[in-house]
Parts: sequence; C-alpha cells; structure tokens
Amino acid sequence: MKYKDYYETLGVKRDATDAEIKSAYRKMARKFHPDVNKTKEAEEKFKEINEAYEVLGDKQKRQRYDSLGSNWQGGADYTPPPGFENFNFGGGQGYQQFNFGGQDMGGFSDFFSSLFGDMMGGAAGGGPQGGFSGFDFGDLGGAGGQTYTRRTNANRRTSQKSEDLDVTKTLNVTAKDLFSDDPITVKFNDMRKCTQCPGGGGYCSACGGTGIINENKSLKVKLPKEVKEGQKIRLKGEGKVDAYGQKGDLYLIITPQDSEYEIKGSDLTKDVEITPPEAVLGCKKDIQTLHGNIGIKIPPMTSTGKMLRLKNLGLPKKSGGYGNLNARVKIVLSENLTKKQIELYKQIQAEK
Repeated sequence: MKYKDYYETLGVKRDATDAEIKSAYRKMARKFHPDVNKTKEAEEKFKEINEAYEVLGDKQKRQRYDSLGSNWQGGADYTPPPGFENFNFGGGQGYQQFNFGGQDMGGFSDFFSSLFGDMMGGAAGGGPQGGFSGFDFGDLGGAGGQTYTRRTNANRRTSQKSEDLDVTKTLNVTAKDLFSDDPITVKFNDMRKCTQCPGGGGYCSACGGTGIINENKSLKVKLPKEVKEGQKIRLKGEGKVDAYGQKGDLYLIITPQDSEYEIKGSDLTKDVEITPPEAVLGCKKDIQTLHGNIGIKIPPMTSTGKMLRLKNLGLPKKSGGYGNLNARVKIVLSENLTKKQIELYKQIQAEK
C-alpha cells in the first residue's frame, strides 16, 4: 500500500498546532464539501481531507502517526507493522463509512485501517468512543448542514497465519555486489506492533505509548550466482513477529541497479566512449572491469552501438567460470574543439 502524508493533505506543517490543523481542515472542508462542489475530484478530495483530520485532529492517532518518522513521502510503498493489518473496513462485519444526508462517500483507506484499526472500535482509547459520532457542517458556510456519521464495528482476529507475517522488500544490487563472494549488508526500517502495551498513549518503555516499535535492522545476505531480475531470496524468520511469537519470512526481490553496467544474468554491458576520429581510424582503449583494467582495440570505421565481446570478464556462473563483458561503443564529441578542428569538420561535410 502507499504511505499517506496527512500533513500535506491539509496543507500544514508537521509541527502545526491543533488550532492550525482545525482551521485548515474547516477551510478545505468548506471548499470540497459535496453539497458545494459537485465534481468527482472534489468528492475524493473531501474523503482525503476527512481522513487526514481524523488522524491529525486526534492526539493519540497523531502521536502514533508521527512515530512512523518524518522521512516518508506521500505515495511511497508502505508495509504496516504486524498486528495492524487485520482490520476490515471495506464492508461486511467491520467498516468505516462517510455518509452525508444518505450519500455514501466510501470508507477510509487501507493505510488508515492498517494503523488505526485497533483504535476505531472505541475500546482502545484514542479520542471519543468510536471516533466522531456526529459532526455538523452547518457552520462551514452553506455546506448544507449535513451530518458526518461513522459506523464502527472493527472485526479483529486474535492471531495471524504465518504468511500474514511475511515481508517483501526490493533489494537493489550492483555488479560489484554480484561479483563478490562476500555477503552484502542489507539495511532497512522495521516497524511492528508493540507487544508490551495497547498503544493508548500511556507510559511504555518499549514504544513510548504509540503502539508501534520503529527500529533499523541490518542483515548479511549471500547472493546466489547468476541471479535474475525479479528473483526472490527468502530469509527465514526475518519477517514480522506477532504477539504470539510467530515469525514470518523476509523476501528480497532482486533489482539490478548499476550506473556503469547493464546486468543480464552473468553477462555485463558497459559503454566505451571514443571520439569521431578514433571511430574512423581505430584506436586502443584502456577500460576498467570487475577483473581489473584491460586494453582493447577498437577497429577502424566503428559506428556507435557496435558491441565488442570480451570473454570471461563478466559475473560468476553457477557452473563455474564467468560470463562475458560486452563493450558497447559510444561516439562522443570533445567538449573543447578548436576553431581549426571545426573547420576540418566543415571541409569533411562539404565533400559529401
């Protein structure tokens, strides 16, 4: 799911006061209320505004939300802490709805549900029992006097299947990572539900009362030979941990990402830059590879895009040995051409 920046939604800073948040909310609610603004975009915006205020306008929800840290960006991939993803708000037994004079405005987002599902039934603290039982929009300046109501019946599960505790993350690797026999260090942020307290805002030495423990994690990972893009590496027991001590697995999806090399299995491709005269007359070039520096010969009349295959200078193979390195010729102009050199190019152009 995607992380939601509620501060950005309301157009306030992260250190905004309660009064500033309320003022911003009322101003935007007046602008996008469905009785005032009939566009489809306004309806969606209005739901986003109300969801943001549901969090930032409540002291305990805001505290829990802020515990995620300030480095998140709206739209970034987000994985909920274990124990916070088991609440159904889409309909049926448990749901959250916006209703304005009989008009169904849909429910809260999955992101909201994953963080605050345990606080929405009225038993876990965090604001009024069950949230806002009614909010009159009559003071919003012609908003129709409709009432915002929320029906709450969170359907909680007492335990999780092990697959619910699994975590999947993208692992960006370079050619150097894949070439080395040494394990690489993988660092990531791990969030999980606190098992020491219900997260009601009281004192807790583990989470500070937020209900979420946020810590940095570091693991050593041995990469397999000839790993392919999209391939998964499973790290058993390194996923989420629930209140019952069950552990999930961590799955790392391999994504080759290298500024110098293109990676395909055990083969590599890199650009070798030459000048137009070198392309016409041929030349020798020293290039850096993972196996060390080597000299290669560029034949005369070489065009951009030509591949020179250098055997056994790629990545390790499963069966032993190495793949190939493809040197791709790229013709570039010098940044400091003299007037004489430019005149010579003009002469060449004139002889066509």
